[in-house]
Amino acid sequence: MAFFEWKNDYSVGITKIDDQHKILVGFLNDLYEAMQAGKGKETLDTVLKNLVEYTKTHFITEESILKLYKFPDYQEHKQKHDKMTEHVLKLKQQFDSGQIANPIQITNFLKDWLSKHIMGTDKAYTTFLNAKGVR
Repeated sequence: MAFFEWKNDYSVGITKIDDQHKILVGFLNDLYEAMQAGKGKETLDTVLKNLVEYTKTHFITEESILKLYKFPDYQEHKQKHDKMTEHVLKLKQQFDSGQIANPIQITNFLKDWLSKHIMGTDKAYTTFLNAKGVR
């Protein structure tokens, strides 16, 4: 059983974004599975590298759609992305310098961020974009 199960409730109604969210959920589940196998520390570096790169890709995708359709809260949404990007980079730097060795801390952070970001921040644009025909 996965640590973070994707549910239809998480869908923002836009296939491309939902598919990217599922990849992010996969990173979290990969880390959790590695922890269960006693290999969390070894896997953490790879997961953090993937997360740093993929959040950039995902945020660029999301922001380009929001900007294209003139989402009224675009700036606020982008600021949240910028803050999250900084936080993920900081986690990676802390891991690289040995300040973070516990994958549980990062796993819980990622689970909390994914659920809150998708269910709160991202769901805020669903109705707006769907009304413009974005699916």
